[in-house]
Amino acid sequence: MNSSGVTFVSNQEEKERFIHFIYPFYEGTEHWVPPLRMDQKKLVDQEKNPFYENAEIAMFLAQKDGKDVGRIAAIIDHRFNDFHDTQTGHFGFFECIDDQHTADLLFRVASDWLRDKGMNKVLGPASPSMMDTIGVLIDGFDKDPYIMMPYNFDYYDKLIQNAGLEKEMDMYAYIVDQTTVSTERMDRAMSIVRRRLPDLEIRPVNLKKMKEEIQVVRKIYNEAWKNNWGFIPLTEAEFAAAGKDLKMILDPKYAHVAEIKGEPVAFSIGIPNINEILKDMNGKLFPFGFLKLLFKKNKVSGLRTALMGVLPEWQGKGIDALLHQRSIQNGLDDGIKQESELSWILESNAEMIRVAERIGGSLDKTYRIYSKAL
Repeated sequence: MNSSGVTFVSNQEEKERFIHFIYPFYEGTEHWVPPLRMDQKKLVDQEKNPFYENAEIAMFLAQKDGKDVGRIAAIIDHRFNDFHDTQTGHFGFFECIDDQHTADLLFRVASDWLRDKGMNKVLGPASPSMMDTIGVLIDGFDKDPYIMMPYNFDYYDKLIQNAGLEKEMDMYAYIVDQTTVSTERMDRAMSIVRRRLPDLEIRPVNLKKMKEEIQVVRKIYNEAWKNNWGFIPLTEAEFAAAGKDLKMILDPKYAHVAEIKGEPVAFSIGIPNINEILKDMNGKLFPFGFLKLLFKKNKVSGLRTALMGVLPEWQGKGIDALLHQRSIQNGLDDGIKQESELSWILESNAEMIRVAERIGGSLDKTYRIYSKAL
């Protein structure tokens, strides 16, 4: 007889099983990149992750015949609800064998928990917040994911939709490589922008003044993104935690601030795609992974533009294209960076899609966010 059920994660042993479920689950999957175990731990650590100062989480594990076969988390981000004036819960960390009954069970317990807490809609995946890894990969399974982008089995879309959720929003990843990049077009665009904005200067992020730089980026980000789908303003603590994590891999050649008459108006953060190194570390930083990361981070061939923001009054003037151009050009000059991913871009963000296409980007992967009324 098949026995299946769902466990509410309530002790340390179950929490460990929840965190480490993905490693044996994806083992041997060609294009999956094992994330660092210590990072996975931090994402669900309600003491150490500043996200939980305004959020709560419940984790669930599905079993079949005594074996863990899936997991899901139900999350309430109170600041998301305050900002959007909604009663929305999120689901995250969803992983599951190709079995509809198991997926249905997981979504049922997560939905019930959210409903009991007064939520009337579920949205996700966000693991755990909209600033972390979000979405389900729905095409582009034949390539490795870039840093902080999800990878999952190709049957997830089917499981989630059959469990009663529907598409809320798609997000795109565009790729620009040495063969497709339109340097001529970029140069032309650059001179137009320069003529229009003679006082525009682009400078690298100063890693020695990381505290001040984080304030600059946070201020622009919270202004630039405020009208975008799914946005919530980020707290100082959240930005400081992200900055601390990024400092180790950030390269000023790919992280820039645009200023007009010395006043910051835009920024762009490109992260070396360290997934190329993480791929064979099995999520372990110690004993030798740390050294591998340290010595190889400058030899990484891919770059991901992960964050970008332009103050509302300066949008639509080509500053974003110029920031992309600077990072891509630096990568090409380096001779090491062979390609750059611009991700993620909302399907509703026509302006950003136009920028990606204008610099020679082609659509590489699509990710999906789902929702359901509770």
